[in-house]
Amino acid sequence: MNANPPDAAAALSVQRVDKIYANGTVALEDARLTIPQGDFVSLLGPSGCGKSTLLKMFAGIETPTHGHMRWWGQPFDTVGSAGRRMSMVFQEATLMPWASIADNVRLPLDLAGVPRRDADARVADALANVGLENFGKVRPRELSGGMQMRASLARALVTEPDLLLLDEPFGALDEFTRNKLDSDLRTLWKKRGMTVVFVTHSIYESVYLSERVVVMQARPGRVIAEVAIDGAAERDDAYRVSAPFMQHCKTLSDLISDAHHTSLGAH
Repeated sequence: MNANPPDAAAALSVQRVDKIYANGTVALEDARLTIPQGDFVSLLGPSGCGKSTLLKMFAGIETPTHGHMRWWGQPFDTVGSAGRRMSMVFQEATLMPWASIADNVRLPLDLAGVPRRDADARVADALANVGLENFGKVRPRELSGGMQMRASLARALVTEPDLLLLDEPFGALDEFTRNKLDSDLRTLWKKRGMTVVFVTHSIYESVYLSERVVVMQARPGRVIAEVAIDGAAERDDAYRVSAPFMQHCKTLSDLISDAHHTSLGAH
């Protein structure tokens, strides 16, 4: 099901990748995955299934023990060139507490040596895209958790990435805030045309956000299924209670349940 051939046009390609840590833990085994340019993919599975490890490999933070990975058909050292820019949003906002929100968002541009006038214009655009256009001068402590995550997202968007990686960014937020940010993220994806890879534990979140959900199994971590999310092109509150949404949720729930029992049976 997951033996996808290498694809030079894909944003990401994973071929028979293993990740084994020094203590012998097998975080990933024989992972195979292709993510086309412009796709919105969620990585779904229980703790220990390797989804965050795989995301860190996409970001270049971790490297495979065995196997091959490609970014737009090329090795990682080509990431960052035109058409191959990448940003990542972590589980926590990781904002500098002493700096204003605008200064936090501008940080990647300052590090890249972008002239201040150009950088400020891009910061203003990024803040507007996440609904924080009136909060550039405040400090992180003056914002709610949801608004801090918006600022973190703006910091990722300010570099105008072609590939956006998100590691459970909304997991600690209340359901109302999380649903709103999910909707805003999907709107940004459609507006920007970027490739998005989103790690989540939530079946409901993965179905709402994604064009495709990649299901992973723990012990050892591996990709066991890919489910295309068809139905409504526009995702809204009505979609969350629609028959297609519920059916996709059931399909994914059954896959994860089966994977859990298989994993337990193997040990």
